[in-house]
Amino acid sequence: MRQFTSSRPKRSEGMPIGELSRLSGVNIETIRYYERIKIVPAPLRTQSGRRLYGGTDLRVLAFIRRSRELGFSLEEIRTLLRLGGPEKASCREVREIAAHHLEHIRAKLSNLIKLERLLARTVSRCSGRTAPDCPVLDILDIQRSK
Repeated sequence: MRQFTSSRPKRSEGMPIGELSRLSGVNIETIRYYERIKIVPAPLRTQSGRRLYGGTDLRVLAFIRRSRELGFSLEEIRTLLRLGGPEKASCREVREIAAHHLEHIRAKLSNLIKLERLLARTVSRCSGRTAPDCPVLDILDIQRSK
């Protein structure tokens, strides 16, 4: 995993959105989206309107990207950021959010395992011949399952 702590703006006035995107691994349009929904604060702007970002913006975007990779929702990430983000959040409060997220993941896994078993049984019963005798179509088509 790439470390972002050593990345600094190359210009004294800040880094443009393209550089922030490259360094954080977050698409430019996604950065703009995060600004629109106010999950990240609006950046400073030059007189000509160009967005300028700093090291904190980079760290927060990397935090968001990694949180999304772990499956946290934008609301959960918003809560983590409100708690102080990567620098100040209380481990106890973060643990509660992560534990709730883990429960959600485990429920999804349980459902996926059930789905996998059903589909595996159905596929094993499928002869691969004609459609009228297809167990896979039977579980997909409500008219056929009657």
